[in-house]
Amino acid sequence: MYIVSYDIASDRLRNRIARTLEGYGRRVQYSVFECELSEKRYKELYEKLLKLTDSMTDGSIRFYPICQNCQKKKLVIGIPEETDNILREDVIVV
Repeated sequence: MYIVSYDIASDRLRNRIARTLEGYGRRVQYSVFECELSEKRYKELYEKLLKLTDSMTDGSIRFYPICQNCQKKKLVIGIPEETDNILREDVIVV
């Protein structure tokens, strides 16, 4: 898993980066995404973002790799966004 965060001044570029990241992961905060990526998908995403930012004059995108052990230690205060992925036994979907 990777945590990808960005700080981009340009509204247009920031929106393009966010749309790109939405195809690879889940937004957990306004400018932070959790991305479960294979090595191939990671390289693909990195290259796309690199191309989008080739003329960027300020700002940054950061990738933080998170190992399996660290993922298990994650704590969330508040309502976690991942509840939409949890299957509940008391709900029947038809």
